[in-house]
Amino acid sequence: MTNRTGPLYELTFSVDSISVTEFERWLEELRARSLQEQGIADARFFPVGDDTGGNPAWTCQFLCIDDSAIDKLLDGYFAEIDAAVALEFGDTVGVSSRTLREDTDQELPPVQSPDCLNCGTRLRGQYCGVCGQRARNRLISLWELVSDAFGDLFEIDSRLWRTLIPLLARPGRLTRDYLEGRRARYMPPFRTYLVLSVIFFVVAFFDPRDDLSLLFEPAPEPTPEAAAEKAAAAESARQEILDELAQEGIITDGAILDEDLEESSDTVESGLNFQFDDETGECIIDDAGFAEMPQWLQRRLTRERAKRVCERIAADSGKTFSDLLLDNIPVALIVLLPLMALVLKILYPLSRRYFVEHLLFVIHYHAFFFLILTLQILFSRLTGLLRVMDAAAILVIVATALYIPVYLYMAMRRVYGQGRILTFTKYVVLVACYGIGATVTMLGAVLFALVAV
Repeated sequence: MTNRTGPLYELTFSVDSISVTEFERWLEELRARSLQEQGIADARFFPVGDDTGGNPAWTCQFLCIDDSAIDKLLDGYFAEIDAAVALEFGDTVGVSSRTLREDTDQELPPVQSPDCLNCGTRLRGQYCGVCGQRARNRLISLWELVSDAFGDLFEIDSRLWRTLIPLLARPGRLTRDYLEGRRARYMPPFRTYLVLSVIFFVVAFFDPRDDLSLLFEPAPEPTPEAAAEKAAAAESARQEILDELAQEGIITDGAILDEDLEESSDTVESGLNFQFDDETGECIIDDAGFAEMPQWLQRRLTRERAKRVCERIAADSGKTFSDLLLDNIPVALIVLLPLMALVLKILYPLSRRYFVEHLLFVIHYHAFFFLILTLQILFSRLTGLLRVMDAAAILVIVATALYIPVYLYMAMRRVYGQGRILTFTKYVVLVACYGIGATVTMLGAVLFALVAV
């Protein structure tokens, strides 16, 4: 079939076995006659196997020139074909029809291979009825690879944008639609979470001015006048702090009182203290602090392990530890998901919702959290590059900090549908549990990083 685009009219015939030979002869005559018909650019006829009743079937596809041509043909020539089939074969041949659009990217499979190239099912149109793959040739163009990779990103009606817009601007809408069965228009929830979390960590810990410093002009050196002014401001601030401390009686003539020094010393010595000796390269650990640690932590963080951790952290200025901690944070956040879903299950015992439905709510909220923070970071960096006033970046940070908790309350109202007072009460409990859960999971991430160093 030609690459020319236009409306595609398709007829499918189901033929009784006793009429096959006569029908094939009639079909050849129909093809020759159709190519002479005004408004038809091309015609293709091919068998498509047996229908559900076991009768052989054929498909005829007519490529029309344009919409006006197919309108005339529907009222004229195509209607005559239906009448001719009924007159010639009666009930021995069944016919069905539909109007399609010719694929503008690729040809349909050749007549010699009318099967789906993916699963082998006989094709009855541009898409396979079993696996859904579009009927295309085996050859793949470079443009097809690019469009498949970035199609969802740049197509305005793609599932990506249909997911991100309500996720950001309509609290709880995504979760409610998904629970009510409207799912095909959106990205899968956990995939949305993973994609946004990866983007967030890339944006948060990749600063182009640091990692691609060669592409940016270095900051100009301050003038002597600016340096002197900055030093004077720092000295003035220091003097104000000293004056306040003197008024409180904490210092006298610039010296810290002995009793305050002793209290400070006692405070420092009450914990687990690490000191690194630059000359010997050894870590000195205060053993007294181990007695105050919980037993489960003492079994895992022994004195020998603590000393080894201290030496390794000091060896590379904590880079290995920070890298391990960053690796553990995404895992800790994933662990937090079922914990918060369990809290929601307890808060809404009469909602008749399964645990996985509460988990879906938490996944969408965390996905929103990553999305809003990513946008805030990008905006802050953009204002820095454009030399915009710091007030704009501060305003965005404040707005983000206010919107995140408000979003959670509005999402709970929309998804669970309870009153304002009851929802607010459960909201306060959920926020408190979030604080506890986040603290526990982050401490776990720190502990695993220490053990793995």
